[in-house]
This record gives sequence, C-alpha cells and structure tokens, in this order.
Amino acid sequence: MQNNLIDKQIVDRKLEACGIRDMEDATIRDIVKVVNMVEAECGEKFIRMEMGVPGLAPSKIGIDAEIEALRAGCAQFYPMLEGHKEFKEEGSKFVKNFMDIDIKPEGIIPTVGSMQACFAAFMAVTECKKGKDTVLFIDPGFPVQKTQMQVIGKPFESFDVYNYRGEKLREKLEEHLSKGNISAILYSNPNNPAWICFTDEELKIIGELATKYDVIVLEDLAYFAMDFRRDLSVPGKAPFQATVGKYTDNYIVMISGSKLFSYAGQRLGIMCISDALYNRKYDNLHDRFGGMGTLGYTIVNRIIYTLSSGTTHSCQYAMAAILKAANEGRINILDGVREYAERANAMKTLFTKYGFEIVYDRDLEEPIADGFYFTLIYPGFSGGELAKAILYYGISAIPLRDTGSKKQGLRACVSQTGLERMPDLEDRLKRFAADHK
Repeated sequence: MQNNLIDKQIVDRKLEACGIRDMEDATIRDIVKVVNMVEAECGEKFIRMEMGVPGLAPSKIGIDAEIEALRAGCAQFYPMLEGHKEFKEEGSKFVKNFMDIDIKPEGIIPTVGSMQACFAAFMAVTECKKGKDTVLFIDPGFPVQKTQMQVIGKPFESFDVYNYRGEKLREKLEEHLSKGNISAILYSNPNNPAWICFTDEELKIIGELATKYDVIVLEDLAYFAMDFRRDLSVPGKAPFQATVGKYTDNYIVMISGSKLFSYAGQRLGIMCISDALYNRKYDNLHDRFGGMGTLGYTIVNRIIYTLSSGTTHSCQYAMAAILKAANEGRINILDGVREYAERANAMKTLFTKYGFEIVYDRDLEEPIADGFYFTLIYPGFSGGELAKAILYYGISAIPLRDTGSKKQGLRACVSQTGLERMPDLEDRLKRFAADHK
C-alpha cells in the first residue's frame, strides 16, 4: 500500500478504539464515529458514503411556516397525539395526489421521523394476533429496522429479493407466509440500498398474499417518488408512486420528511394507515394494551403516546405547508432532489472506471436507476475487507451484509458527496486502483 491518502496507523488506532475488529460487525453509526475521529486527527475530509444524511438544502416553505408557527406561540402547547388538523388533511390529499389511494385524514399520523413510524408499527402489528409475532423483511433493507425488532424482543425472518423478482416473488412469499407466524411484511420502494423498484405486478402479488394470509404490509417510502426514470411529480396525474395500497386493505405506508424535503433535522415522518386497518379491532391489542383495541387507537393513544407524547408542534406546521404547496402544484416535489441521480451517475462512472463493479446492477430487464444509493464491490474483496481498505484512501461506506443482503459488497450513499468533489473521488480511486491491481 504505497498510495494511501490516510496514515494506516491512524485508521487502525481509531478502529481499535471503537472496538471494531471486523467491519462486517460495525453499525452505520460505528463507522460514522470512526471516520469523524480520523478526520479530526488527520484533517482530511472523507468521501462519506456510509450514512444517508440529506445533502441538499431544506424546503424554504417549511422553514418559513415553522418560524411563523413558533412566533404565533405554538411552542406553548402540547401537540395533539393524532396530529395537527391541517397536517392530516394535506397528508390525505398528498397520498391521493401522488399515490392515487384514498386515506381519510384520521389515518394520517405525524411521527418523530419515519423511524418512529416503523418502530410504533412493529410494536402494534406483532401483537395483533397470538402466534403471529414475526416480521418478514424483503431484503436488502435499512439495518436499523432489524435493530428495532431486537429492541422490542420480537423475531423476524428475511430473504434477499434479488433472485425472486416478478412471479418468483409469489412462491418465496408463500414459503414464509404459509407457516402462519408472520404478522407483517416490510420492504422499501425504491429499495435501500439496491435501488430496485417493485413493479405493479410484484406489488399486486404482495397485496394478494397479504389479504390471503391476513398480514399487514409495512411499505417504507423513505425515498418517495425517487425512481427518476419516471416523472412522479405531477399531482393528480399518472404515473403515481407505486404502492401495495392498490391491491390490499392491509397496509401502513411510511413517508419520510427527511429525504424528499430534506427536513431531516426536525425529525418528522408521516404514517399513513389504511381506512380499513385504522378502525379494525383486534382482541389481542385490547388484552395487551387496553383501550379500544383498534389498530389506529393503539398506535396513537398507547404507543406513540408513551414513546414521545406526539410530534413536535412546529414541525407539523412546516410539513403541512410543504404538503399543501405540493398538492396545489406550487412546488415540484422532485426539483430539490434530482441532483442525487446526477451524483449517483457520476460516482458510479468513476468507480467502474477504476475497476469496481456494481453489485445490484439490474432492475428486472432495466439497468438499475440512479438515485440515493448504489452498491459496489472490488474483485478479490469481501464487503468487510473493502469497507476497511477504502478508509485508507479517505472513502467510507458500509458492508452490504448489514442490510440483509446475501451478496458481498458495500452500500454507497451519494447524499454527502456533491458534484464538486468528483475530482477528489477520482484521485482517491486512482490511488486505490494503483495499490490493488
């Protein structure tokens, strides 16, 4: 190793200080901590691909609305658990305008980020029926969601979807669902990290089987409408964000304010519970949590109440204003985030130029889209080995194993690497390639 940018001893000391012997075992936040420490000591700014931090400016409409709400005194009052009236109404319109599904405002719930929406959903859906306490993850996926399952002490199953696309998905789902222990199915669409996008055919399969086996689909739309191959940004006009909500009543959609509107620091997500599920009563929910025993009541008045007593008041005013502007066509929901596709294209071009390969390279018959994430590997390396090796060249990413993938490689996030840093990235990849021919 003659061309490394970062002193090997510095990296090795920080890894040891953080207790990391194998990068496969490191969490996202572990790697963040290591890179922060290395940067602080050596003064070299990394090409950071390990964490999905939005790298674009937040919505001005949201900022202005939040400031106005604070000046009007909203901080004086506790937020209602079920959410601010305008937030709920605009959220209901938003899912109609951009997903073409109907959800009443009562089923639109503000949460402290999409993370809390998922956590609250896990706590409820795994208690709906005795004997059905297991969540099925269609992987690869967001690693922390499995950590949430570990925190609440519930089991989960998973499979890597890459070899089960199209009609093959039905047989694989039946294999898991027929056992009778699955309470919910979770996936992200577009997928974090592979960036594959389920087709309507695949969503119909998921929906039909959710109805057949009476399981709840948790649809994680953190990267809402970011299949940049299609323009999903026009309210009320097709094409729409694809959703399982077209094919079953058993669904909860989770939308993040962090990625689409770059409002990550204020921690606000939108939980969208179908009308049929919101008021559905489960005897076991009543026995476990008390109260009415309906799914909506349990999530709002038992789980969210005890987790955070609602969601920050001013943030709801901000998101209500953003959603209203989107619904009325005063903003294009994708204008602020299309740059992610440009970054992904530029970065993938550089990585492949210097010998790296894209791991998840196809989306059925199409090349994988450019978006928030992509996946990569270098011949001769495992994911853990590569994650460590690139640290010496001022580049950071997480191994795919942490996402539930069965493939070797890394997840690379484009959000923290602006186009102006592409020359830096190329120099570092050239160094890496020179040392690993």
